[in-house]
Amino acid sequence: MKKRIAFFDFDGTITTRDTLLEVIKFYKGNFKFYVGFALNAPFILAWKVGIISNQAAKEKILRHFFGGLSLTEFQERCDAFAVTQVPLLVRPKALKEIEKLVTTGVTVVIVSASAENWIQHWCNLHNLALIGTKLEVSNGLLTGNILKRNCHGLEKVNRINAAFDLAQYDEVYCYGDTKGDKPMLELATFSFYKPFR
Repeated sequence: MKKRIAFFDFDGTITTRDTLLEVIKFYKGNFKFYVGFALNAPFILAWKVGIISNQAAKEKILRHFFGGLSLTEFQERCDAFAVTQVPLLVRPKALKEIEKLVTTGVTVVIVSASAENWIQHWCNLHNLALIGTKLEVSNGLLTGNILKRNCHGLEKVNRINAAFDLAQYDEVYCYGDTKGDKPMLELATFSFYKPFR
C-alpha cells in the first residue's frame, strides 16, 4: 500500500474567511474589531506595500487585541470558537475531501499561518495533525508576539520538513489558495490551488 500524506492550508482553502479576523470578532465584538483595525490601519497599509513584514503587521494586531490576556481564558474562548464558529466557515467540498483522504488512510495535516489555539480543537475533532503559528506566552499571559516565526510562505515548508521526512512518502498532496502557499505546493506530487471555490 502506498504511503500518502496531504497538507492543507486552512484560511481561505478550507474556510471561506480568514479565521484571525473572525476570532477577533468572536472574542471582542464587532465594534472593538472595527475600532482596533482603524487604529492599526497604518501598519496594515505598511505591510500591504511591503514596508513591514507579514509577521510584524500580524504581531501589531495580536498585541492590540490579545496582548496581556490570560492564556487559560484565551484558550477557552478559542475552543468555543472552534466548536461553534469554525464549522460555519468550513467549505463543504473541503471537508468532504479531507474525510475522503482520512478514510482511505492518508495522513492529513493542516498547515496554517493562523494560531494553533483556535484551530487545534477542530483538528482534534476530525483526527487531523496541525502545524500552525505559535503565540508567545510569558507568566501565563499572551504577549501578543509570535513565538519564533509566522507559519507562512517558506516557513510552512521549513515546519513541514522539520516534522516529516517526505522522502518516506509515495505521494504528497498539497492544497492552498494564496501566494503564501506556493512554496508548500511545490513540495507536492499532486498540488491543488483554490480547489474548493
